[in-house]
Amino acid sequence: MKLRRWIGIGLLLGAIAATLFAPNTYYLYTIGMIAITTMVAVGLNILVGLSGQVSIGHAGFFAIGAYTASLLMLRVDWSFPAAAGIGILVTAGMGAALGAPALRVTGPYLAMVTIAFGIIVERVLIEWVGLTGGFGGLSNIPKPVLFGLQPALRDVVLIAVVLAFVAIWSFDQLKQHPWGKAFQAVRDDETAAISLGLNPLTVRVMAFTVSAAFTGLGGAFFASTIGFVSPDSFTRHRSILFLLVVILGGIGTAEGAFVGAIVLVLLPELIKDFADYQLLVFGVLLLLTLWLAPEGVTQPLKRWFSQPSPVYPLATPPDMPALITRNQTAAALQVNQVGIQFGGVRAVNEVSLTVQPGMVTAVIGPNGAGKTTLLNLIGGFYQTQTGTIILGNTDLTQQSDLAIARSGVARTFQATRLFDSLSVIDNLRVAAKGAQTSSIFFALVGRGKAPNHPEKTLLEVLSFVGFRGDVYQTAANLPFVDRRLAEIARALVLGPQLLLLDEPAAGLSKDDKQVLAKLVRRIASSGIPVILIEHDMDLVMDISDQVVVLDSGDLISMGSPAQVQQDPAVLAAYLGVDSPDLTRPALSQPYPLLQTKQLVAGYDKLKVLQAVDLTVNAGELVAVIGANGAGKSTLMKAITQLITPWSGDIIWQNQSLLGTPAHAINQQGIVLVPEGRQVFKELTVIDNLRLGAFNRQDDDVDDDIQKILQRFPRLVERRNQKAGLLSGGEQQMLAIGRGLMARPKLLLLDEPSLGLAPKLVTDLFTTLAALRDEGLTILLVDQMASLALAVADRAYLLETGQVVQSGTGKEMQQDSQVIKAYLGV
Repeated sequence: MKLRRWIGIGLLLGAIAATLFAPNTYYLYTIGMIAITTMVAVGLNILVGLSGQVSIGHAGFFAIGAYTASLLMLRVDWSFPAAAGIGILVTAGMGAALGAPALRVTGPYLAMVTIAFGIIVERVLIEWVGLTGGFGGLSNIPKPVLFGLQPALRDVVLIAVVLAFVAIWSFDQLKQHPWGKAFQAVRDDETAAISLGLNPLTVRVMAFTVSAAFTGLGGAFFASTIGFVSPDSFTRHRSILFLLVVILGGIGTAEGAFVGAIVLVLLPELIKDFADYQLLVFGVLLLLTLWLAPEGVTQPLKRWFSQPSPVYPLATPPDMPALITRNQTAAALQVNQVGIQFGGVRAVNEVSLTVQPGMVTAVIGPNGAGKTTLLNLIGGFYQTQTGTIILGNTDLTQQSDLAIARSGVARTFQATRLFDSLSVIDNLRVAAKGAQTSSIFFALVGRGKAPNHPEKTLLEVLSFVGFRGDVYQTAANLPFVDRRLAEIARALVLGPQLLLLDEPAAGLSKDDKQVLAKLVRRIASSGIPVILIEHDMDLVMDISDQVVVLDSGDLISMGSPAQVQQDPAVLAAYLGVDSPDLTRPALSQPYPLLQTKQLVAGYDKLKVLQAVDLTVNAGELVAVIGANGAGKSTLMKAITQLITPWSGDIIWQNQSLLGTPAHAINQQGIVLVPEGRQVFKELTVIDNLRLGAFNRQDDDVDDDIQKILQRFPRLVERRNQKAGLLSGGEQQMLAIGRGLMARPKLLLLDEPSLGLAPKLVTDLFTTLAALRDEGLTILLVDQMASLALAVADRAYLLETGQVVQSGTGKEMQQDSQVIKAYLGV
């Protein structure tokens, strides 16, 4: 860091010397434009690099700063400092006024809003002739006076150079301040930021405001340097060049603004004989930058200068860090008759439960039971439509997710939601500060920024949860286990009154789960009530004081682990009951159609499948069963190459499928009916069926549509209706019908019974038995284990991504290990 500081001072002194000894006006203009462009690039980099919001209309803010300062100096005879200061304030206010409504949209929509803003500013400058001079612009704009001497171009350039380096320094201070971390946190994951008490709209509007202020400063100096402003200087072309400066220099880097400004100011001078081709050159330069240095030309320097020495948590963890229990009031959570429905589907139906301090309450249930929805109701991410939620003396009902987070409800997420661009310690610092980020002005002058060494209180929390890695490691590079631990630590830093854990053991090894179980018990023993959603039944039954079972949104059982394990309603929800006799004699002389060999797959750093061996013979219906999170859907995605297997092989008709694109898999006759139906909601039933036959070249499509309608008579009268208006059962019929339209050699069905009424489930499996008897090969994944085994020729039981049992459907129906896998009995 010291080397970086001395290099910066050296560059500043060199720039000052270049300004003082510039031989003529041409060189002064060039140096001045580099300084001005640097100011604007710093502002735009705050918006793009820190908060992740793309603006293609910053020339509008540049114009507002330039015209405001110019008009005050020309019409009111103000001094340059006063006029520039008002120009900055007006531009900042305009940034806030644009940001507040504009930032309710993101991505390309926000870019379009900023483009529209730039166009509007340009048209106002042209049309408001009485104020702006129209196309004629404003001329004879005064220059600032330095040291009481006669105003001169050299003076304004010198001031601009110094302020450009001050802007770079301010950017660096802001990036290390809680405000800068808040910008990056909201950019990385808005939902996680809300769970820590950050208001994304406030944070983004502040980023827009500060960005506009720096741009307005650059506009004021531009007017004074050139001495003349007109609408031609503030077109979309200039906005694009500003954005190119940031991209070229390095998004999110302090020095990038300066480096990018040098290149983009000097390059046009070098090719001034080819002025008509400037945009072409800039376009090629942008493509080369994105190809050769996608993070900007200064990123290697950033990694060189900004690599702190490793720091590790305390070797001996405290029994209970004071930071975790600082807000503890022994408050109980009371959920009374809460409910919510989406469209016609009731996701949670009048559920009531009480969680006492120090108690671990597990919420379990099959897929689609409403577990995560219930957690989202308690955390405020959904608003309950019925009932009340009370934590201690605080009524959380109808409060926003932000207010509930600030009331002491902390949570983790099913898929870890760390701020990946931040270090582990900075993730915790964001949680520790929350919305208490002080003044943005203090952030820009370096007051209140993060200390040079990690806070002892945060190291205690990391040590308490079992994190042992370097706290300066970027979250994106953490092993999966450490991501889980870091996310739990971040939630605990809030000093929660209630902790919500959504599948914290997903993807962990057996040893890691044991460590997690002890951690959850220690947290609860401090008096913090814990609500846990988890699919590992052994872990649930081991650490829970109370187990709540949901099925299709209804609370079907609640009690101790032993009581729930013996409840017939729970067994029925997980395994299904009253299975019809859908068996058939074993096939003679089976031959393999599909095989997986030692298949390993997962998502990012989460390993889900672990050396899975499976065979599907021609004409068979093979079922894959297992508890939620066992890896069933991941197996289907790996076979169809919707995710790339990590290792192992997939053999289809004696040929490997590895590396084959998903669409080519479909063309070879493997057709997936995905979980959740995923029909094309805006297309009619008939159009959905026709798309199923997209790759077919024969003339029998219409005949096959009629056969599908005969197989599913409920679709006949809805044939011209949009698929999105069908009931859940009708959509599932359509999804299967669409798959059959491809005339598959192998049909993969992923949770076809999910969300269906019992009568429809029975009808569905009867249809599957008929398809099986007609000779169709089917690989079935379904939560209704009893029905799946009743219809299956053979079955495999998955547990934590591994095949732990296999056999015929009849054999598996009698196997006690199946019940253990689902309920931990």
